[in-house]
Amino acid sequence: MVLKTTNAAQINRTENWRVLLYGKPGQGKTSAVKNLKGKVLVIDLDGSGKVLAEHENIEVYKFDRTHPTEDMTHVLRELPKMVKDFDTVVFDNITAFQLDWFVERGRTSKNGIRNEIQHYGDFTNYFLRIITAIYDLPINIYVTAWEVTRDLEMEDGTKITQFVPQIRDQVLNQLLGLTDVVGRIKVNQKTGGRGAILEGNDSVYAKNRIDDRIICKIEELFDFETSPKK
Repeated sequence: MVLKTTNAAQINRTENWRVLLYGKPGQGKTSAVKNLKGKVLVIDLDGSGKVLAEHENIEVYKFDRTHPTEDMTHVLRELPKMVKDFDTVVFDNITAFQLDWFVERGRTSKNGIRNEIQHYGDFTNYFLRIITAIYDLPINIYVTAWEVTRDLEMEDGTKITQFVPQIRDQVLNQLLGLTDVVGRIKVNQKTGGRGAILEGNDSVYAKNRIDDRIICKIEELFDFETSPKK
């Protein structure tokens, strides 16, 4: 059977984009939702939706954190029916969902608290299934996460500390590989202004495969250039 191909000149970089922004709690990841154009659906995974009050173009679904597996199944079952009514779907704080999932699984362990070894393998398979289902939706996707640091050893033996989204290492690379733009939010301590780092280095995981920006104001995060990336 002949493979169906698309001429690269016809590929639209900004159609159904996937953006992940990570940073410390309280730095403005949720507030960035206010800058999204069109109708927005927010899956509020950590209760931060209050900061979006009074914005009529935003609908907020308050996620059930006490039953994360059941409610995520419900969300992913209903979303395909709803995307035609929205321009962007936001999963606000995937880190909180990860933590809640392990708490829920801990309740099923022998002592009712501590996670068992098989839970970690189960999460790897589960998370990869749900992120694939989310990213397969025919709509723009914005995901937020907390940040964490991890220690890396370079080829020359130098040890560095790298900032990355707070997602388990076993699934982090797959998530970031599927994402078009990964940014780290930074706050200017002098002015209070917020920006996003969009180009990675040894100390910061970031990338941008939509346009040429390496940094931007947080208010301009979703203002993608329409010209082809050089």
